[in-house]
Amino acid sequence: DAFRAGAVRVGAGVSADTYLLGSPNPLTGEIEGFDIDMVKAVAESIFGDEKRYQLKVITAAQRIPALEKGEVDIVARNMTINCDRWKQIAFSTEYYRSGQKILVRKGSKANSIKDLAGQKVCAPKGTSSMDNLIKEAPKAVPVGADSHTGCLTLFQQGEVAAITGDDTVLAGLAAQDPYAVVPDQKAFTVEPYGLGFNKDDVDFVRFVNARLDAMRTGGEWTRAYDRWLKDVLGPAPQPPT
Repeated sequence: DAFRAGAVRVGAGVSADTYLLGSPNPLTGEIEGFDIDMVKAVAESIFGDEKRYQLKVITAAQRIPALEKGEVDIVARNMTINCDRWKQIAFSTEYYRSGQKILVRKGSKANSIKDLAGQKVCAPKGTSSMDNLIKEAPKAVPVGADSHTGCLTLFQQGEVAAITGDDTVLAGLAAQDPYAVVPDQKAFTVEPYGLGFNKDDVDFVRFVNARLDAMRTGGEWTRAYDRWLKDVLGPAPQPPT
């Protein structure tokens, strides 16, 4: 409502603990990453200034309530588009294609979610990662945390044997822990990321979709990928259609 009433900034719900997607720069303290670049693109399109945004740090479980209550105009927090969420909010077109994998300790013999039967596996509460863990590995012991960083803390304390989540997130965790590794494996889900909106903001969604189209065709999407993800995930794929 504030945005439609003429706010001078885009209010965005984001992560502050997902390295490479949304996390503080240790030198400036500013939150940055691939998801934040999506917010900047929206702000630039509306106001002609990519800095005209205000970030609200939220957990994964707070994404939908923040939109429903009008606390933010947009959510850019590696959120998977799925049918259950479509019933509650609106989504942009897909801006990134991820997939769920596992992270384990170096030396672990586990190479897939099926190898973790009887072991504790962490995923953030209120996420599709937790839902998929329960569905795909019913013999594993699910352990919830408020965020993937919370999962990393449990992992480093020896409380869980593995973490599961999107490959983008796990790559960021592995980059922060020399004893963690994302083994070579096939993703067991397809995770299409979308920007989230209040379900009534139909025109706003159409506007952002046009901006995303321009990013895909003009090379801006690939430059954002190269800036944040290329070093850990390899050369840029084709942007999602």
